[in-house]
Amino acid sequence: MGFSCPCSIAFAIIRPSQARYETLSMKEIILLNLSGEDKPGVTSAITLILAEYQINILDIGQAVIHDTLSLGILIEVPKEAESSPLLRDILFKAHELNMNIRFQPVDESNYAQWVDGQGKSRHIITLLSRKLSSEHIAAVTRIAADHGLNIDNINRLSGRISLNEVQDKAKACVEFSVRGAPDDTSALRAEFLKAASDLDVDIAFQKDDIFRRNRRLVVFDMDSTLIEAEVIDELAKEAGVGEQVAEITEAAMRGEIDFNESFRRRMALLKGMDTSVLDAIAERIPMTEGAEELVSNLKALGFKTAILSGGFNYFASRLQQKLGFDYVYANDLDIDSDGKVTGEVKGTIVNGERKAELLREIAEKEGIRLEQTIAVGDGANDLPMLSIAGLGIAFRAKPLVRQSAKQAISTLGLDGILYLIGFRDRDTLI
Repeated sequence: MGFSCPCSIAFAIIRPSQARYETLSMKEIILLNLSGEDKPGVTSAITLILAEYQINILDIGQAVIHDTLSLGILIEVPKEAESSPLLRDILFKAHELNMNIRFQPVDESNYAQWVDGQGKSRHIITLLSRKLSSEHIAAVTRIAADHGLNIDNINRLSGRISLNEVQDKAKACVEFSVRGAPDDTSALRAEFLKAASDLDVDIAFQKDDIFRRNRRLVVFDMDSTLIEAEVIDELAKEAGVGEQVAEITEAAMRGEIDFNESFRRRMALLKGMDTSVLDAIAERIPMTEGAEELVSNLKALGFKTAILSGGFNYFASRLQQKLGFDYVYANDLDIDSDGKVTGEVKGTIVNGERKAELLREIAEKEGIRLEQTIAVGDGANDLPMLSIAGLGIAFRAKPLVRQSAKQAISTLGLDGILYLIGFRDRDTLI
């Protein structure tokens, strides 16, 4: 039973309505909605009037989209105050500000029901892509609605989008804060995963709790995650066994071969390779898009970072020197006195189980709960650490890994992870 008005006809609306407001309960609850061109002082002007009438504010929210303001204030009018003069004064002020105003009486029982619902489960849905369309938004919101989730807030985390921006370098991200608990979380995630695949976007669904807002440790796989190659495949090319090793690597990444067995097979094929090629390989392998930006920002914000790699220490250490990782765990190349690779496995292999073990050890050493950790990887041997981390992210991963991980990013670079922990583009420090 609310009403709205362009403020030029304020009296035509307020006078006939006075009787209706006078018949409300002694404790009136009214929702004010103000909209129009954004300008400094709008919120101040309205709340100053509320202050003059000693009005209690029960809830307030404001959003600005393309210089258009939408302000909502839920107020409680004490029984000793009269709402009609209050609403009249607000109408006059809205007219001065050239804003549209709408008043909505709220029943006390409805308000009490709303208050009781504040303890309901809350989640964050993050939609990421190079460019977002109405089709993407429609898909996400339809799935959320089908599973009984109510959207409370929608925020754009990415910066303002230029119409001339190059598509393959663009970033777009919208975050939805939703209320409610889905009956079948697995089915919800499956629908989001299918929609993401069909529309070439990424959709993350996370519980909105204190741990999401307080991540402190991020661990990364290296090959095909921090760097755009599998180092062992690059070594194999130099040794003239590229195709054989690549086939074993692919099978291992898909989870078809035990990692330890695949590692031994590949190392055996490298026997006799001269280590003089290591520098050249390290120089030619590019870092993944967004890796430097992500790690630099994490370090500047006080996060602990680690590389947990089934690759080799020689290459991981170079990344540590360049980006400042706190911890590095990887495999050692066994080299003989002539500078040749022996083809033997040296020490404990950093496989999937070892990565999960190392994540636990680092978190315990740093006094960080597992719920506050993030793990990022692309292969089947990363799944153990992805599964125990508070936020496990399959990055540009194989289908099996994407389906098994809690979250996945395939459309953006590694710096898209900042969106999943709630950072806006304007929040970044580097």
